[in-house]
Amino acid sequence: MVNAIRPEFRQLVELGSLPSTEVATASPARLIAFQRVLERIAKPVSMDEAAALATLFGPDESFGLAWALVHLIESAPGWPRLDVLPVNDNQWVQLLRDRASRATR
Repeated sequence: MVNAIRPEFRQLVELGSLPSTEVATASPARLIAFQRVLERIAKPVSMDEAAALATLFGPDESFGLAWALVHLIESAPGWPRLDVLPVNDNQWVQLLRDRASRATR
């Protein structure tokens, strides 16, 4: 999958999960790094890119950055595809699953 995504997505994956608004990982420098990379991503994203983005959700909304991931993921042609979402109980992944299941009814 790594070869099928643009450099901006590799940069996001290297940054890791979005920081929580409640812990020290939400330093201004880290938040700015996420924001700058997210702002450079043009829609639509590929399904491989959507799958990469789906792994980056943190435990909360991360000062609104989680919504940016949701909107980018949902821009992928062919979305919704539940098979590209990780299997976990993250609230943002569950939100995407719920929205995707309602879209396919």
